[in-house]
Amino acid sequence: MQTPVRFSSCRGVAFEIKPHADPFAVANLTQNDPHGSSKKSWFPWYLGSSSKVFPNSSSMQRSVSRASSHFCDLDLDEDDEDENEDDIIFESLEEGQDEEKDDKPVLPSASKREQIPKPARKQESRLSVILLDQGLFTVYKRLFVVCFTLNIIGLVLAAAGHFPYARNRAALFSIANILSLTLCRSEAFLRVVFWLAVKVLGKSWVPLPIKTATTSLLQSLGGIHSSCGISSVAWLIYALILTLKDRENTSPEIIGVSSTILSLLCLTCLAPFPLVRHLHHNVFERIHRFAGWTALALLWAFIVLTISYDPVTKSYSKELGSRLVQRQEFWFTIAITILIITPWLTVRRVPVNISAPSGHASIIKFEGGIKSGILGRISPSPLLEWHAFGIISDGKTEHMMLAGAVGDFTKSLVSNPPTHLWVRTVHFAGLPYLVNMYNRVLVVATGSGICVFLSFLLQPCSADVCVLWVAKGIAQNFGKEIKEMMNGHPKEKVIVHDTAVLGRPNVSQMSVDTAKRWRAEVVIVTSNPEGSRDVVNACKAAGIPAFGPIWDS
Repeated sequence: MQTPVRFSSCRGVAFEIKPHADPFAVANLTQNDPHGSSKKSWFPWYLGSSSKVFPNSSSMQRSVSRASSHFCDLDLDEDDEDENEDDIIFESLEEGQDEEKDDKPVLPSASKREQIPKPARKQESRLSVILLDQGLFTVYKRLFVVCFTLNIIGLVLAAAGHFPYARNRAALFSIANILSLTLCRSEAFLRVVFWLAVKVLGKSWVPLPIKTATTSLLQSLGGIHSSCGISSVAWLIYALILTLKDRENTSPEIIGVSSTILSLLCLTCLAPFPLVRHLHHNVFERIHRFAGWTALALLWAFIVLTISYDPVTKSYSKELGSRLVQRQEFWFTIAITILIITPWLTVRRVPVNISAPSGHASIIKFEGGIKSGILGRISPSPLLEWHAFGIISDGKTEHMMLAGAVGDFTKSLVSNPPTHLWVRTVHFAGLPYLVNMYNRVLVVATGSGICVFLSFLLQPCSADVCVLWVAKGIAQNFGKEIKEMMNGHPKEKVIVHDTAVLGRPNVSQMSVDTAKRWRAEVVIVTSNPEGSRDVVNACKAAGIPAFGPIWDS
């Protein structure tokens, strides 16, 4: 009996972490089925294509991994299965066993074959896996270090008396950092930035290194976001220390408000820490939202109090208009407020049509066509939780989302589908959108990660895209509609590997071979983090630029 896997959703990016060698490897099928090559794919044109993509048997080997079929999951350590009610048990679609007793897998189940003992796993802490699994010197961490270092240098110079402007306006520097981190997470602002990047750099004559560097930067803006958050706390602590030293020229109200803001900022910086964010995602989301809103309201109170306070008379002036417009703090806070309010002005409750091809996933349909590479957010309760999914659309009359039944919300879409859901009508751009920047791209997906790439097949795209999809029981688990979307394309452009028919492949080697055959400029993958990492590393080792989701995408 297999041990169930636990998951927690996170910003539309896959997170399943298991410290072993290759999450995609599978035993050579000929060991148990000497005629395994005769197994048929559900694509008539796909017969024998596996042998073309995999020139040698080394691509197929045994693995103990169970990758997620939903690209918004976190696989936690199995020793803590009973810690949190919000954690979910989920049998993965592309590699896990079917839950229904009536399902008859094409290949013999693991229980019927000779059991191969699992290799001893190296004991690693959750923190080390989450923070170090994707490397010590990622672009995300470099951006974090650079941004934080610049802030610390300015803070040290101000404290030493060599930066008098910062010393006199320490609170302004804290607010400036808050504005910067808000910009890095503003979906409306980033939609414009991504569009400009594609528009300006999506030319055939632009050098590939410039495109890949831009992709790395845009994918890793979370490093600036988190660095500015910590820096804003540091600047506010410094400002509060200076205020307490000059207590006779300030008021208790100003000290009290600034201390409360500092506490709230510390709380919002602790909530996204990986161990909190991924173990208790709903707690993180609500703390980040409501503590942030409260801090913003208190920031307005702080600005009004500090500008109106007269240290000579020890009173507050009622004439604020002319003073406010002359202060940078006021304009920065106006910008922060606009950026935070804008997404909420686009929230609507819309009718949806939900179908469930299996108990593992649901297809949610909305009105209106959407450009390829765009993602969206939906919610049953907009103030409490939002869930991000890739969007499938032909760009004409409707769009849809493919949601794996992973958590309470996504399971309810299958068991009790609603007639309406809350959406943000301004959709956001992510890594998949940058496919439009390149000329030839290989996109690799496992499970329901395919949804974010399907639009590139259904509507015109500036890039020439090849799709490689690895999943289990495609017709059964994802439905005929998704299956038909993959039909009608040349076999060299769309490669589907159904693990229920063909076994579990070495996706890393498969990606490298396909990228070479396709002459891809870049490979973009959506899978669990270990699988994405292995594909990215294998492609880079072969000299092919590659990108996959990072833990804070």
